[in-house]
Amino acid sequence: MGTDDKIDNKAEELGGKVKEGVGKATDDERLEAEGKADQTTSKLKQAGEDIKDAFKS
Repeated sequence: MGTDDKIDNKAEELGGKVKEGVGKATDDERLEAEGKADQTTSKLKQAGEDIKDAFKS
């Protein structure tokens, strides 16, 4: 897996955490849910990349 992919996935996860936090702070349930979804998507992408790496070794 490329370093760029790792950075992109981590950035997406952090962005999701920020969205979730802002959503909680402003009582915006939609924004909070969107942040959680971004985090989940990022984690799934990372898991897929980890599987690819395992087969390359």
